[in-house]
Amino acid sequence: MRFLIITHVLHKSQNQQWFAYAPYVREMNLWLKYVNDVEIVAPKTNQPITDIDIAYQHKNITLTEIPSIAFVTFGRSLLSLLSLPFILYKLYQACRRADHIHLRCPSNIGLLGCVVQMLFPKKIKTAKYAGNWDPHAVQPLSYRIQKKILSSTRWTKNMTAIVYGHWYNQTKNIKPFFTATFKNEDRLIALQRDYSAQLHFVFVGSLVSGKRPLLAIQIVEALKQKGYAITLDLYGDGILKEELQQYISDNNLSEYIRLHGNQTSETVKTALQSAHFTILASQSEGWPKALAEAMFFGVIPIATPISCVPNMLDYGKRGILIEPSITDAISKIETHLQSKEQLQQMSKLASNWSQDYTLDAFEAEIKKLIVA
Repeated sequence: MRFLIITHVLHKSQNQQWFAYAPYVREMNLWLKYVNDVEIVAPKTNQPITDIDIAYQHKNITLTEIPSIAFVTFGRSLLSLLSLPFILYKLYQACRRADHIHLRCPSNIGLLGCVVQMLFPKKIKTAKYAGNWDPHAVQPLSYRIQKKILSSTRWTKNMTAIVYGHWYNQTKNIKPFFTATFKNEDRLIALQRDYSAQLHFVFVGSLVSGKRPLLAIQIVEALKQKGYAITLDLYGDGILKEELQQYISDNNLSEYIRLHGNQTSETVKTALQSAHFTILASQSEGWPKALAEAMFFGVIPIATPISCVPNMLDYGKRGILIEPSITDAISKIETHLQSKEQLQQMSKLASNWSQDYTLDAFEAEIKKLIVA
C-alpha cells in the first residue's frame, strides 16, 4: 500500500531520515506500521533539529516538498496565493499515486488537501481533524470549510474523518476518536496526594496566547497571596516566554513559579507523577493531550469548557471547569480545596478514565482504519 500524508507540519532532514514535531510523528509512526510505501507532501525547513523533533520509523519514505503558506501579512498572502497552483498540482499528482490518502487538518494545506481529494472518490481516505469539532464553535472560515467538506457524504467519498468528542447529528464520515501518549505498561495506581500540604501546579503546553499561560501564572499568584503553600512549574516554549519571565521577575514570583522550557517526555512524566493540579485555560483545543496525560497519573485538571474538555472532565466530576478569569478560577479552586475527600475521588476518577486511552488501544483503532 502506498500511503499519502498531506500535512502543514514542517519537516527536517538529517542522515537520510525525516524529522518533525514529536507528538505528530509519534502518532504517524503507528499508522506507518501497516503500510509499505509512504509519501509525505509537506513544507521543509533547514532549521536545526531540536528536542521536540523525532524521526519517522519507516524505511520507504518520500517527501514531496511544497511551500509553507500563511495569510498573516500582505506579503505572505501574496506569496501564498502565487504558490497555490504549484501546491495544488503537487497534491493532485501525489493523490494519483496513492492507495490511501491521509489528511492532517485543520490547516491551510489541509484545506487544499480537502479540495483535491474530492477528485478521487474511489480512493480510501482518512483525515485527522486535530482542532475543535464543536459545530457551534466560532472559528476561521477555512476551518469551517474543512469541516463542511470532510462531513459531506456528497463531496467526500470513502472518507473516515476522526474527530475529538461526541457530537450530535454527524454524518457517517465522522468517527469520534482520541489521542494517547502512554502504553498499557505505563498504567499504575495514581499516587494519593495530600491536598492539605504544599500544592504543586503544572502547566504543559506552548507559551502562546491561545494557551493563556499568563492566566495560569496569575491564578497561582492569587492563591499564594491568599496564603496557600503553592508552586507552579511551566513546561513548554513559545513567543511569550520572555514576557512571562519578565512578569515573574517584576512580581518576585521566582521562588515558587518556574519556567523550564521544552523538556523531554520523561522529565514531564516525572513531574506529573507528583503534581496535584494542571492548568490549561485554553481559548481553543481539539483533544488536549496535556490534560489527558496529566489525568493518567491522577493530576486534577483545571480547564476552560471548550471543545471536548467538558466531556473529558465528565462535566466537573474528573476536574475543575473554570471560566478564563482569575476571580472565577480562584472561587472554584478554593471551593474544591475545602473537601480533601472530593479531591481524592476526583484524582482517582481522572486516572481511571485516562488510563483507558492508551497507545495500545489507540494503535488498535488506527489499524482498523488502514487494514480492511
